[in-house]
Amino acid sequence: MKKRSHIGKNIALLCALAASTTHASPLVYTPVNPAFGGNPLNGSYLLSNAQAQNDTKDPSARSSTGQRQSAIERFMSSLESRLLGELLSDVGGGGEGHMETTDFIIDIADDGAGGLLISVTDRATGSVSVVEVSGLVSNP
Repeated sequence: MKKRSHIGKNIALLCALAASTTHASPLVYTPVNPAFGGNPLNGSYLLSNAQAQNDTKDPSARSSTGQRQSAIERFMSSLESRLLGELLSDVGGGGEGHMETTDFIIDIADDGAGGLLISVTDRATGSVSVVEVSGLVSNP
């Protein structure tokens, strides 16, 4: 008899729980990624997280922090910088200059009106970039 009263109490408890009213709100999905309708302000955060997790490296890219230059590469870079500086100072006196490196061909000319025309040709692609520098004052 004790079992029946125990089962009866459980049934009464279940009926009481089923009869009580519950309140629920509808579930609304809001995407996080702005590409799928999320908030556009999340874009930079998601991109920075993705870039931080990216551990693949481009094998053809030269990393300035990852690879150390050899002594001869540092010497050649320093020599090219110095020669280019001397070339620019010589052209400031009204002359012209020409310099060829392994990557570029550089032509510098004084336009006579206080400016320089610098033409840089990329040897790999053949593309030419022209830089006009004006407002130079020649020293007497």
